[in-house]
This record gives sequence, structure tokens and C-alpha cells, in this order.
Amino acid sequence: MSGLGEVAGEAGTEDARLSERLHRTLLRFNHARLAPGFPTEGWRAAVQEETQLRLLEGEYVEAERRRIAAWAAEAPEDADGFIAWFEDLKESGPGQHDPLFPWLATQATREQMDWFLTQEVAGEAGFDDLVALTQLQLPTRAKLELARNYWDEMGRGREDAMHGPMLAEMAQKLGLKPTDEDTVWEAHALANLLCAFAFNRRYTYHAVGALGIVEETAPGRTACVNEGLKRLGFDMRVRRYYALHSTLDVKHSETWNKEVLRPLVEANPACARPLAEGALLRLTAGARCFERYRHELGLDLKSLS
Repeated sequence: MSGLGEVAGEAGTEDARLSERLHRTLLRFNHARLAPGFPTEGWRAAVQEETQLRLLEGEYVEAERRRIAAWAAEAPEDADGFIAWFEDLKESGPGQHDPLFPWLATQATREQMDWFLTQEVAGEAGFDDLVALTQLQLPTRAKLELARNYWDEMGRGREDAMHGPMLAEMAQKLGLKPTDEDTVWEAHALANLLCAFAFNRRYTYHAVGALGIVEETAPGRTACVNEGLKRLGFDMRVRRYYALHSTLDVKHSETWNKEVLRPLVEANPACARPLAEGALLRLTAGARCFERYRHELGLDLKSLS
């Protein structure tokens, strides 16, 4: 039995190495295709390389879809049933009520909080850009709600209220220096998944489901982080990103479900399956992050329960 355990451990280590290589490759790809650029003489070679990377990305997403296919198939195709199923994910979905977050609120040291926040900042995919990419050619009602969400992300036209720079400001005030190399691959995988959904129109409804479940499940987690930062003595200038999302995302979730998910499923019940897949895949990727974070922080589930 011990020999089998050693083999299983070696296999798990090799899988982790492969996953790390994959997601660091996709991370560089996403950085490159998001960045504004200029025409070059080597554009043909760049397109050929991009094709190979998009195939790699597609294989990753399809493998993840297979993992949750049976669960996603349980999602009802009528609007009322689907919304009830989707809202229940806040309680029953992967990663929900993870003990990491109450621990961050009540016990984490400054050093441990800094490590966690560094991972969060480094793995941020840019919610505003994801929403902007996802809204392309959606039906009017859904498109308008994504536009309202985007306007909130953009600080309603005020630079000091933009959510992305707000997170960067927090990192600067805390002296965090996130690097891709020091970020666990699970955080990169989460960002890569959302980018894959937003960039590929075949995953449009996956993107809508994934972004919607972020709005639904984020308030509880962000409230815990805000409480942890408050306990460690940080004022609102540092905490405001997490303080804001602990309340604003509640409203975002309500309107997303009402103005985006419901009308999409009412108009075309076939949307229910990819919406469900997107939500479950986003939650699963988040759960992997939380598990890895607990491991890196030396947290024992038994002691947290």
C-alpha cells in the first residue's frame, strides 16, 4: 500500500507541474492579447502562434467542462427553476463557506493577510474588461444590465472610484509586490478561465454565468477580508475595495439574475446549460484556489471547523 501511495503522490506532483506550466503559458498569452499593440512585419507568425495557444486554451476549457457536465445537466431550463437553482449555488456550490475566510476575518496575521492579498491581486483578471468583452451582441435587456455593471466598475466616470485602480491602490498602500512567479497556479487558472470565456464567443453564455456567480458569491468573502483588515488596524482608505464589494455586489447579483439570466433563459432555454457550466466552472476554480491558499498558509481543516 505504501508503494501505491508513493506512486499516487508522484502522479499528483507531476499533474501539478503540468498544470503550472499550462497556466503560466496561458497567463502570458492573455497578457499579450489584452495589451494594445502595433502592426508588425511578423504578424503572420504571431497569428500562427496564437492559433496554437487558442487550441491549448480550448482543450483546457473542454477538459474542465467534462468534469462538471453531469452537475450542470441538472440545471432546469425554465426561467423560475433556473434562477432558483442558480441562487442556491451560493449555499451549495463548490468553495462556498470555505473556512479560509472566517479565519482571515478573525485570526490571520498581517503577514498571512499580505500573502493572501498578493495572490488575489496577482490573479485579478479585470472584471471591467471581462464584462465589456462579454456584452458584445447580447440581447438589449442583458446588454443594458452589463453596461450598468461596467459603469459601476468604472467608478461611474470618476477615476478615484474605479474598481481596478482601487485594488491596485490597496496593494500599493500595503506594500504588496505581486509577481506572476510568486503566484500559485490555481490563481492564474481562475483568471485564465474567465479570459477564455470572454475572448471566445462560443463561451459567451459561460462568461455570463461565471460573472453572475462572482457577483452572487463575492459579498460574503469580501466582507470577511474587510473585517480582517479592520481587525489589523487598516482604515477605509486601504479597505474600501473589499468594503465596497461586500455590499455593492449584493445589488449587482439581484439585477444580474433579473435582467440578464432570467430573460436569456426565457428567450432560449438552451442557454441554461452553458450558463450553469460557467457558474460551476468559476466556483470550482475558486474552490481550488481556497484549498491551495489554506495549504500554503498551513491551515488544517480540522482546526478550522
